[in-house]
Amino acid sequence: MTVDSTLGEQDLAAVDSALSGTDTLLATEYPGDDGSRQPVHTLYVPADRFTPELTAQLGTDAAAAASAFGGVAALAEAVGLGHLAGELAPLVEAKLANEPVEDLRLDFEDGYGARPDDEEDADAVLAAERVSQAVAGGVAPPFIGIRFKCFEAPTRRRGIRTLDLFLTTLVRNGGLPDGLVLTLPKVTTVEQVEAMVSLCEIFEERLGLPAGRLRFEVQMETPQLIVAADGSVPVATLLHRSNGRVTALHYGTYDYSASLQIAAAYQSMEHPAADYAKQVMQVAVAETGVRLSDGSTNVIPVGENAEDAWKLHARLVRRSLERGYYQGWDLHAAQLPTRYLATYAFYREGFAAAAKRLDNYLHGSDATIMDEPATARALARFVVRGAECGAITEAEVREATGAEPDELIRLAHPKLAAKENS
Repeated sequence: MTVDSTLGEQDLAAVDSALSGTDTLLATEYPGDDGSRQPVHTLYVPADRFTPELTAQLGTDAAAAASAFGGVAALAEAVGLGHLAGELAPLVEAKLANEPVEDLRLDFEDGYGARPDDEEDADAVLAAERVSQAVAGGVAPPFIGIRFKCFEAPTRRRGIRTLDLFLTTLVRNGGLPDGLVLTLPKVTTVEQVEAMVSLCEIFEERLGLPAGRLRFEVQMETPQLIVAADGSVPVATLLHRSNGRVTALHYGTYDYSASLQIAAAYQSMEHPAADYAKQVMQVAVAETGVRLSDGSTNVIPVGENAEDAWKLHARLVRRSLERGYYQGWDLHAAQLPTRYLATYAFYREGFAAAAKRLDNYLHGSDATIMDEPATARALARFVVRGAECGAITEAEVREATGAEPDELIRLAHPKLAAKENS
């Protein structure tokens, strides 16, 4: 078929040339999510407390806390999830028994404090040895690592030395865990992130690691990352100065709130100042592949106020999920039951509708729904996240969507699928 057109190859080539910079920018700086699993939480413990048995013990302690209240089903009822208690209880009980912690951070910062150098040196080496033992024994959580001291002048060299000892010992004891996570706290400038990138490059070269193996998450705990002295937004800039090494931004509830002089009684994950900071973070990471994590609540469910603390924690977890923050911090084993109750309820309540729409998108089962590809990707991401954390079983996914989990992962992350097929 012959048709008349106005533009020729030279015209189209001129447009391609004019937009080549944009094409490169989008491909390199906005690659989208890489399709890997994101944990639903990070649990922090003082580094010297970690042993290979700790993860299982945390699950036991969490189950005991729920049992003392009357069981997981009773706790679900108390936090407003009674309508799902029958579904949630066995899933959460299995989670606490089999994978109670998804991401464990061995803390050498606030939770560890300032100690003599010899003591921290010894603890850094011991922590790495115990992580290696846990990985070798198959008892490490899927993600594990350390939070070292920040790069401000008073603690910079101490933090770097702890990181050095930890990584060097890991390599000498069999290598880095697949789920290794390094946390750089209290970041105030882009230059601190660039310094961390340089250190990663040095460690890789001298420890014989593949280039790009070391990546890290940034804790957003200072207002200087939201607005800099020159009016720029460093939290966005640092992502594009890290050579792809920043994996996540974690909001630090209490340091950030204190920096704004918010009174202690009103420091919270849901303070308007917190929401503003996290919204800036959310826009900054959009389509970069960098994940977000909300912060923590320091109201711990122990003692006579346990029920109120559980209600608060469950509500805050749900609030974060609804706002697109799929990860948060936990500070105590007793927070694990409500972490999973609230998370599982979020995914199970939305599963039936999402699965129906996915089934229609993939198989044309309902002519009354016409979802676009972008919506289908969002639906698939929702179901994949729910399945990865254990809220939805693979059998439920297959039955409700008519698709295999791998098919939904490819739908959720088309760039990943294209890379696999190239």
